Amino acid sequence: MGYRIFLAGASGAIGRRLVPQLVAAGHQVTATTRQAARAEDLRALGADPVVVDVFDANALRAAVVAARPEIVIHQLTDLPAGLDPSKMAEATTRNARIRDEGTRNLVEAAKAAGTKRLIAQSIAWVYAPGAEPHAETDPLDSGAEGGRAVSVGGVIALEKHVLGASPITGIVLRYGHLYGPGTGTETAAGPAVHVDAAAYAALLAVERGTQGAFNVAEPNGRITTDKAVTELGWHAGFRLAG
Repeated sequence: MGYRIFLAGASGAIGRRLVPQLVAAGHQVTATTRQAARAEDLRALGADPVVVDVFDANALRAAVVAARPEIVIHQLTDLPAGLDPSKMAEATTRNARIRDEGTRNLVEAAKAAGTKRLIAQSIAWVYAPGAEPHAETDPLDSGAEGGRAVSVGGVIALEKHVLGASPITGIVLRYGHLYGPGTGTETAAGPAVHVDAAAYAALLAVERGTQGAFNVAEPNGRITTDKAVTELGWHAGFRLAG
């Protein structure tokens, strides 16, 4: 069964690998980007592109309501190409703002549109220190300091907005470190996940999974991924053809 899907952040690393999967599965995809130059790329992938800034709450609401999505997928980030270390300090603050203010705006827009399910990108390396491997029920590192505190604070805010979006079913995908096409690296330290497999988890969450968080990463000793495998039917070896 195809759904109307609003994909925020479609021109990002995961978004570009997710659009083809959603289209191939028969879904109607409205895909956002902040850059008009990327709109035609999204159209070529089979999506209906919309140029909108998540911080413009009114414009975002209008775009989501017009699309009438049954499902909203949040893959918004604001990170430098290849995670350039010289730019990461500033980017961490911008990205935390997207996770908090941007997510809040997206949730409100989704509610206005009558959306049933919201799937959002989070990260899997922000658990509080403690026994490993970490399960999804373990606490996040709210006592972090310095730059990590900014990043963790953004993640905590994002997850609070998504999981508190009742009556919308909220699903948070806690991804490992991305590698593969469009990420700037072909390898990643654990917990890690190939960008295609990360996008695949979002595709599966369109129809599967109950409200809550899911660790999405290749087998490792730091986090458990049994929940994603069992409830979503996810596997780390998924790759797009070609």
